[in-house]
Amino acid sequence: QVQLVESGGGLVQPGGSLRLSCTASGSISSFNAMGWYRQAPGKERELVARITSGFSTKYVDSVKGRFTISRDNAKNTVYLQMNSLKSEDTAVYYCNAGIVDGAGSYYAMDYWGKGTLVTVSS
Repeated sequence: QVQLVESGGGLVQPGGSLRLSCTASGSISSFNAMGWYRQAPGKERELVARITSGFSTKYVDSVKGRFTISRDNAKNTVYLQMNSLKSEDTAVYYCNAGIVDGAGSYYAMDYWGKGTLVTVSS
């Protein structure tokens, strides 16, 4: 079973940037798509961004124009570049492997990392 490990979280001031990484123990090319989720305290986990094996990307409205998802298949790594961070971006961020259907909807498979905490605060 492929394992996913997130890194790159931390404390950052509003307006700052962070880059999260998700490294897989196996090939991410075997997955139809990869996604980044986040879960804030007291809230449900939400899909933030996803990228297909064909490098098609999609974002939740709240992060459009600020976050960028990318992937490096040679390194088996998926990234989430987060700019112009806001306090409401504070959450634990999780990496996931999933499937995107013909309508562009993302479905999470049971491959999850343990998460990395992002705290946006002055």
